[in-house]
Parts: sequence; C-alpha cells; structure tokens
Amino acid sequence: LKDDTGVADVTRRMAQELIVNDKVTALAGFGLTPLALATAPLATQAKTPMVVMAAATSIITERSPFIVRTSQVVPQIAAPFGTWVAQQGMKRVVTMVSDFGPGHDVESSFSETFKAAGGQVENMRMPLQSPDFSPFLQRAADAKPDAILIFVPSGQGSTFMKQFVERGLDKSGIRLIGTGDVTDDDLLPNMGDAALGLVTAQHYSAAHDSPENKAFVEAFKKANNGMRPNFMAVGGYDGIHALYEGLKKTNGQGGEALVEAMKGLSWMSPRGPMSIDPATRDIIQNVYIRRVERKDGELYNVEFV
Repeated sequence: LKDDTGVADVTRRMAQELIVNDKVTALAGFGLTPLALATAPLATQAKTPMVVMAAATSIITERSPFIVRTSQVVPQIAAPFGTWVAQQGMKRVVTMVSDFGPGHDVESSFSETFKAAGGQVENMRMPLQSPDFSPFLQRAADAKPDAILIFVPSGQGSTFMKQFVERGLDKSGIRLIGTGDVTDDDLLPNMGDAALGLVTAQHYSAAHDSPENKAFVEAFKKANNGMRPNFMAVGGYDGIHALYEGLKKTNGQGGEALVEAMKGLSWMSPRGPMSIDPATRDIIQNVYIRRVERKDGELYNVEFV
C-alpha cells in the first residue's frame, strides 16, 4: 500500500517500483485522472493489469489495454442527468466545474443532452487546487438561471455548500443540482440543512436499498469508526472483487490472462447490478437520481429515479 500524495509524478515512480522491485501481479487505486494517465504507459509496457477504482474521465481505459475500471465514467452520469433536468422544466442552467478532465466531461456531456432537449447553458470552469468559489457563485447568481449544476472533486463539496449559503443563494430561488461528488456520503452529515433538497445524479448512495448494500454499510462503519462508505469506497470494494474473481479464473496468473478474465465479469454490487464491458474494459452500471433528505436523523442521498 503506497500513498502517492495525489501527484502524478509520484504515482508513476511508485508504480514503477511496484512493478520492477516488488513484481506485483496488478496495480489498483488511482484517485484522480492525471494519476491514472501517468501510470497507463507503464502498465502497457510491463503487461501489468491496472484496476482504476476512482478516476472517472472517459478516455482512461483507452490509454492502455491493461486498464479495467470499477469506478464510474463521468458522461455515464452527466449525460442522462442533462436529459432528466430538462424534463423537469428547467430551461437555463449554469454549469460550474473544476478545471480538469472529469470536470470537462461533466460540462460537455451534460450540456450536450440538456441543449438537445431545448435548454440553454452557460459554462464556467474553476481552479482545481484550493478554489475560492465566491466569484463564480456571484457570476452564476447574476445570470439568474433556473439552476446551477456543480461538479467538484470528492472532498470539496462541503466548502462549496458553505460558500453557497454565505452568498445567500440557498434562498435565491436558484436550484442547486450536481453530480454525486458534491454530496459525498462521508461528508454529507456535516453539510447542514442547506444541503436538504439538493438533487444529484450518481451510481452509489449509502442509502441504496438492497441487502448487499446494507451489509456493506454495516461492515464498513464497523471497520471505520462509524464513518459511512462513499462512492470511492464502493469503487475500491468492487475493484478488489474484480481482481479476486479474475485471479480465481486464472489460478493466480496475471498479465493478459488476468485482464481477459476480468472482461465480462458481472455481479451484484452494493451499488446495484454491474459488469465489466468486454469490449472497453469499462464499467456498466445503473445511474440514480437522488435527493438529500433527512433519514433516521441524518442527511442521506435518497434515490428516487
């Protein structure tokens, strides 16, 4: 287990050490897109399977035939959301996205389907590192849209919500919508009542109503001092599942055989039914529309579509 500190050069160096010195059967993790892209050439050169458990930009699996993804693909989430938002009668939306690969994917895929359904969109991009959302929120408020669509990396949602409330936008009549990263399950309980009613699209919620998820949440909380799992947790859990089932099929053999064994795998995840597309090595999964509601005294993303 290595901490790459979220820096692509560090990720690449650590991956090289794991491949050359430790002779690992597979690499797994990759919290951000640049980290996965920096490692992809090494996976190809060494023929080492690489399971992407978090990074979500659409191009990732195209960068190496040894990449298998168990997290999400941003257009999977944002494109159907654009259609659904238009169907709710919203005509004008401002998108506010962090300025890196997944943010660009959210912006383009949401805008395309929303405009195709008759909507109007204004796009804004915000710095990825240490962003001050205030000036962008002011610009969005001045545009007087029906809704603001927000995408920020996991962990920045609480800061955004705080500044949204500080500027009085929670009482402005402008609806706040987003991808699920903004109401990340492990942070949502501390966001306060300002998050109530916020509608997001995502592939996992700790409130997902299934036996598999109830067992997962209970075990995760027990192992993590009461913290509930988020979409990063389920991406890791399913990534290990894919590796485990693949290695069973190959009797422990790695390389191309392991990648082939993971292609086409399907199972019932805590997020719902999912599989690995044999053609793209990317994930096939359900996308849910959720609303932040109070449940058993805590805030949860409650799926309703």
